[in-house]
Amino acid sequence: MNELKGDLPEGFKMTELGPLPEEWEVVKLGDVAEVSSGGSAPQGDEYFNGSKPFVRVSHIDNEDYTIKRYDLISDKAIQDYRLKLFPKGTIVFPKSGATIYLEKRAMLPIDAYVVSHLCTVLSKREDLSQCFLFYVLRNLKFAKEKADGYPTLNISEIKQILIPLPPLPEQRKIAAVLSAVQEAKEKTEVVINAARDLKKSMMSYLFTYGPVSLPEAENVLLKETEVGMIPEEWEVVKLGDVAEVSSGGSAPQGDEYFNGSKPFVRVSHIDNEDYTIKRYDLISDKAIQDYRLKLFPKGTIVFPKSGATIYLEKRAMLPIDAYVVSHLCTVLSKREDLSQCFLFYVLRNLKFAKEKADGYPTLNISEIKQILIPLPPLPVQQKIASILSAIDQKIEAEEDKKKALEDLFKTLLHNLMTAKIRVNNLEVGA
Repeated sequence: MNELKGDLPEGFKMTELGPLPEEWEVVKLGDVAEVSSGGSAPQGDEYFNGSKPFVRVSHIDNEDYTIKRYDLISDKAIQDYRLKLFPKGTIVFPKSGATIYLEKRAMLPIDAYVVSHLCTVLSKREDLSQCFLFYVLRNLKFAKEKADGYPTLNISEIKQILIPLPPLPEQRKIAAVLSAVQEAKEKTEVVINAARDLKKSMMSYLFTYGPVSLPEAENVLLKETEVGMIPEEWEVVKLGDVAEVSSGGSAPQGDEYFNGSKPFVRVSHIDNEDYTIKRYDLISDKAIQDYRLKLFPKGTIVFPKSGATIYLEKRAMLPIDAYVVSHLCTVLSKREDLSQCFLFYVLRNLKFAKEKADGYPTLNISEIKQILIPLPPLPVQQKIASILSAIDQKIEAEEDKKKALEDLFKTLLHNLMTAKIRVNNLEVGA
């Protein structure tokens, strides 16, 4: 791969899309591809539970640009709504509504019918690779100049979009490079999902039998308790009897209280997937003084105690000493025979919000203190926490790998489509 330098390097020409290699064309999308849209969504139970796939906007994944699910409609739906079948590999993306701002792109994984809110794009020239075209469209932002409200991308304007068209062999090489990175990311996601499933299974097993092997589990004497079956030597205690349970303070209001050096954690700072805190606000000493905020030590467990976010069952440990918002409950072990790390996993295994009414639900500190938890001997706690921490570390490492691949993909996508990086001389296996 050659990195290009300068405004107009040798062998390049100036085009409507900027400097591009002399052998590349710039064409209108409508001149090289069939651009159309799907049909009306069938209405009524009689049109479903069939065998024909029907793809909606919501079926396009926001993160990985794939379609993993779809509705199944009947032959009657196809006939009554005069739906058109689009072949596997057809590129689809939203053309109306707020979802156009998400800039979703996907390729149909099978022959399918699609909803009218989706634009469909299919190469109509032999010298235009459908896979390359997909990556071209992923690199373009259609909605950036659209007004708020109910924005629409018209088929006529989509057809006028200019795209780069390298020679077919270079298209295939560009697509191969990007596909290789995409496949590596997908494999990483498989590992992450497998590790998360393993963790769920391990938590259920460990909190029932303890850190013993499957053959040994048959010999573990269990007892029925308020928290389920647990080993006989374990206790069941109230959370408030073994831990300090409290909450944070009011969030400072006003610019004067920010741009300081003291971390302040809000509910939104807890990641929904990996239960970590990777960001926070920075507040001033004046904010701490005026709002009488309390500093919580690194390792304090925090989770939402009010509002709809309690249903997400977020749990996290403070990565540093920090101040926290009043919407967060704080939990810190107050006994030497209770490991803070074990307590974290215990709380992750519990669902607090399942019996809460809709509206604006609240977990009161008093009721949180009454929650019953299992309490094994300290060495057992430490072993359980060690096993689960090892799985968490694996998940975190794979998440970092996934993020690096995502960043690499974005960089390559832009640089390959603008010819800042060339792969025309790259040997790609068949």
